[in-house]
Amino acid sequence: MEDIENWKGINGQIVAFKNAVGDAQKITFMGSPSVCTPFAALMAYAVRDKENHFISFIDVDTSHEFELKPWGMSLKEEVSDPHDSDVVVLLGGLSMPKADIDTDELNGVVDEILKDDGKLVGLCFMDMFVKAGWPEKVDFDLIIDGTLTGVVKK
Repeated sequence: MEDIENWKGINGQIVAFKNAVGDAQKITFMGSPSVCTPFAALMAYAVRDKENHFISFIDVDTSHEFELKPWGMSLKEEVSDPHDSDVVVLLGGLSMPKADIDTDELNGVVDEILKDDGKLVGLCFMDMFVKAGWPEKVDFDLIIDGTLTGVVKK
């Protein structure tokens, strides 16, 4: 994969994500529960005019739709249907060793829920998908990767 766009900061990541999903109407995020969920919620908020779902790891039976509440994006209680998604977003936590995701099984789930002409987007930090060797195993249309640096001051 080659670099096609550079961005900085959370706002830059959000804009890159909005550009990546374009006119899609149904988006499904897949990631580690609790760790990836807030990142999915942030991106879902950025495209809150669309139907957004979150699946824990690769278990379709855990799909829940995001809804906008006065305090932010929340997952609805009832299980939702992620099938026929225009975009599937794989979050970086899936590629961490402790998630123990089999990429063949992952690809099967993606094929099940993504429309034939849909787009598979990776969203991660610190080059997680590349470090895990996923671009050779998962047919991403694109990966939005960010690098975090920081400082603690007192």
